[in-house]
Amino acid sequence: MLAGASWIYVSIHDHGNAALPLAASLTVFFCVAIGLFYAAFGWSYGRLFSTANHIPAAIGFAALWVLFEWLRGWVLTGFPWLYLGHAFIDTPLAGWAPLTGVLGLSLIVALLAAACAAIASGRRLQQAIFAAVLVGVVAYGPSLNTINWTEPAADKPLRIGTVQANIPQHLKWQQEQYWPTVQTYRELTAQLWNDHDIVVWPEVAIPTTYQRAREFLDTMGDLSARKNADLITGVLYRNETPDGDRVTHNSVMNLRNGDLYHKRQLVPFGEYVPLESVLRGLIEFFDMPTSFIKAGPATQPLIRSGDILIGSAICYEIAYQDQVAASAVAANLLLTISNDAWFGASAGPHQHFQIARMRALETGKPLIRATGTGISGLIGHRGEVIATLPAFHQGVMRGELMPRSGSTPFARTGSRPLVLLCAVLILLTVWRGQSNSNSRRSAA
Repeated sequence: MLAGASWIYVSIHDHGNAALPLAASLTVFFCVAIGLFYAAFGWSYGRLFSTANHIPAAIGFAALWVLFEWLRGWVLTGFPWLYLGHAFIDTPLAGWAPLTGVLGLSLIVALLAAACAAIASGRRLQQAIFAAVLVGVVAYGPSLNTINWTEPAADKPLRIGTVQANIPQHLKWQQEQYWPTVQTYRELTAQLWNDHDIVVWPEVAIPTTYQRAREFLDTMGDLSARKNADLITGVLYRNETPDGDRVTHNSVMNLRNGDLYHKRQLVPFGEYVPLESVLRGLIEFFDMPTSFIKAGPATQPLIRSGDILIGSAICYEIAYQDQVAASAVAANLLLTISNDAWFGASAGPHQHFQIARMRALETGKPLIRATGTGISGLIGHRGEVIATLPAFHQGVMRGELMPRSGSTPFARTGSRPLVLLCAVLILLTVWRGQSNSNSRRSAA
């Protein structure tokens, strides 16, 4: 976990300006906290399956592993990162993702790992049956990936362009950088107006609220209408609640028609501070420029681009497979915007991109990924990469995506059936183990 989540150190030390010992300690503390899920998994496995035969124990191992991955994805807001299944998007197992989601791949891989020990020490008939089932599961994956779960929703592909301004995080929020940032986006976008249907800017592209930058953003929205190209951007949008309070959302906005989506799944410390009355102000990391965000409503309309409906996920939200799946059912296209400058030249942006690919594969919908410093990309409905713009490169990305209608089995149901299956498998294998144990005691 420490190796996979090492990018947290970059955010705390490089951009939160925490001293090296403090940043390292906070990173280790976070990884140890996440590691408690694995510790709980190990303890539970030892308690539940100590008397089980080899193959029931292998099934129980895999089912219990997935249950703890699922728990890690939502307990205390969740950390649905580094799932076992994410690593297998470019393997024959990927065909199962539209049916089972990423946790289904985790189940298959955990089962394969546990089966190695079970097959080596089990009975001959059990070995043959178990091996045949596992080979069949793996072999059937490529066939599943040829199924068109969704269908084209337009006569021709949409021409998509994204802008990657590559403004370093330590400069982005400096006052003197504001007008150069505006000019950069204006100039790069000018390259895309005449031959694109949708142009996308990344998360909080202009470093202020929509209300403060309204003159510029509304001018760009009017220009997009004249050019007949939707301009979609990340913005900080200030709202007034029914009680008269002002709140700020991290949002996606189509500047051409005013459609808005407010981020629902916020990042601790980056967008809000847990135990704010205690922690706010202790160190600079607890007082980030965007650590005052409020979550948007649980149910929101999709962003429109003409007749095309777009399901949005801002930054970290793309990791929540069930949330993305729920919006993908009605959507023709998925969009995720991010600012991966927080992660520097770490594994974080690459992991984030891989997760976005999994969401496209699970839902059968193409996906646009626009980021401030990379990796930006266009991803097809099978999770394949259509176009990319590498990290730390300023420029525009061009490509085409075919919007699609319909939905995959996973998009319609989410992770619930798989989680229920794992729970049933655990109950059955525990019961089987206890029955065998009682039989042996009776025989003795």
